[in-house]
Amino acid sequence: MGAVVMGPYADLAEGMKVKCTGRILEVPVGRGLLGRVVNTLGAPIDGKGPVDNDGFSAVEAIAPGVIDRQSVDQPVQTGYKAVDSMIPIGRGQRELIIGDRQTGKTALAIDAIINQRDSGIKCIYVAIGQKASTISNVVRKLEEHGALANTIVVVATASESAALQYLAPYAGCAMGEYFRDRGEDALIIYDDLSKQAVAYRQISLLLRRPPGREAFPGDVFYLHSSSAGACCAC
Repeated sequence: MGAVVMGPYADLAEGMKVKCTGRILEVPVGRGLLGRVVNTLGAPIDGKGPVDNDGFSAVEAIAPGVIDRQSVDQPVQTGYKAVDSMIPIGRGQRELIIGDRQTGKTALAIDAIINQRDSGIKCIYVAIGQKASTISNVVRKLEEHGALANTIVVVATASESAALQYLAPYAGCAMGEYFRDRGEDALIIYDDLSKQAVAYRQISLLLRRPPGREAFPGDVFYLHSSSAGACCAC
C-alpha cells in the first residue's frame, strides 16, 4: 500500500510520522467560488480573503447512470462561427481540443468562457502544470472581458506537487457538479490533461506500480475517462 502526502511536505524527513485524517478528500463548493482563483484543495490564492462556500463535496463521486442522463439537445455557443456551425458543442457533451503547441487551443477555450458571460452557464477553468505567469495572464483576460465573475479558476501550477496536479481536474469537476445538481449548466475546461497524465505517471512510479508504454501506468486512459465521466446533462 502506498500513500501520498497532500499537505506541506517540504519539512518531512525519513522516520517522521504522518497521520491520516481518516476522511475522504473534499473540496469547497458553492456560488461563493465564482470570481475566485483557488488551488486544488479549494483554498483561495488570489488575495481576496476567504471563500464563502456552501459546503464540501468529495472529489471522487459516482457518475450518473446512462438512464439518468438526458440527451444532448442544447448547444454551447463558443463564439467561433466555424465551430458553432460546422462542429457544434452541446450541453452535456465532452469535447477534446487537440493540436500542436502554440496553435491556439487555450485561446479557443478562454474565448468560449468569455462568450458565456450572458448565457447563464457557469464556467470552471482548471489550469494544470502551467506557469504562474501564464495563469495570471488568463485571469487578467477573463477579468478584462467581464467573464471572471462567472468563472471559477482552479490552479495547480508546475511548481506544485504531482499529487495536486493529478487531483486538480477532479476538484474542478466536483465544483461543476454543484451547479449540475441544482439544474444549472456548467462548462469545465481542463488545460491540459496531458500534464495530469505526466503527474500521474510520476506518482505511479514513486508508488512502484508496473509501468506501461512510455512509463505511463496501464490505467492512464481510465484516469481521463473517469475525470470526464460526470460531465453530462441530468
